[in-house]
Amino acid sequence: MYHSWLDRWDEQRARRGDEGKKTTDFDLDAERAFPGAKQVTGIEEFCVLADDATADPTFFDDLGRGADQSFERQGEWLKFPSDISTDVEENNVVWARITDSGCLDQALVVFHHWNASSQNRQLASFFSNRGITVVEIAMPYHFERSRPGSLHADYMLSANLGRTIQSVRQAVLDGRKLIRWLKREGYGDISILGMSLGSWVAGLIAAHDPAVSKASLFLTAGSLADMVWTGRATRAIHDSLEPEIDLTHLRTAWGPLNLENYAHNLARPDLDLHIVLAKRDRVVLPELSQRFIQRLKYAEAQPNILEMNCGHYSIALPPYMLLAGLSLQRFLSGAHLGKN
Repeated sequence: MYHSWLDRWDEQRARRGDEGKKTTDFDLDAERAFPGAKQVTGIEEFCVLADDATADPTFFDDLGRGADQSFERQGEWLKFPSDISTDVEENNVVWARITDSGCLDQALVVFHHWNASSQNRQLASFFSNRGITVVEIAMPYHFERSRPGSLHADYMLSANLGRTIQSVRQAVLDGRKLIRWLKREGYGDISILGMSLGSWVAGLIAAHDPAVSKASLFLTAGSLADMVWTGRATRAIHDSLEPEIDLTHLRTAWGPLNLENYAHNLARPDLDLHIVLAKRDRVVLPELSQRFIQRLKYAEAQPNILEMNCGHYSIALPPYMLLAGLSLQRFLSGAHLGKN
């Protein structure tokens, strides 16, 4: 009875999230994803470029523009220029809110879920009061970076294949740039937390940035293509994609964003992983999450896993929110164990 109510609650919450979402035109837009690419006219050509990017260990590296000094701190707010320039001016400046703990032992960088409308002051206060400085970064087209006139972050994730890759790559580069600033400020351990779409960004950063010692991924999986194709929150994107591309090609096209392709990076000995999943999730289907976990274990990663019998949205309800928060607290405060 209770879980039937929980499922209905999740569906009602999902319907509210549908407001403003609509089908859009499918577009390859390869030059956004792969700067310098020649005119690409077909999905096969796009997939070749995507395979090359997936195999390129520098695809998510610093662009080397030397702009790391352009940070402005005003109270709890930090802003700096993104190293990727887009046609939305607001999106080209990165904002982050810092909840200072008063010590430099550990900083937690938070990447929120798709279409998040505000930072999480409760989470930030909880961990800052326990000695962990919390830095909540605005992902592309979110918060202060929102596209004027848009009802949700439709440019972050869409049926435009190239813009989606550009947006996620921009989020990764922005996060890595912030982490370099935190290290220069004197912070010791750098941990990252990603929620839903934010978990893909956090996972990609953890896979490519050795400065990250702990990564917590909430409501995550490996294949972004599969999540979009099957998920409750992305039906409008699926409906835009399906007439133009099949799932097999989409998996290849978005291969650079698939965390399963970086499982061995995530299994590095000096990285601790924490994964929180919802067994009744209809946004990130449990079978996708389990496939990702199996891929991690095959790569000899040893993730700390919490699975709860709730949905994607009802994880924010008690007792699940409390259980997830306590699990995260134990993970962040525990000794760095590494792998054998």
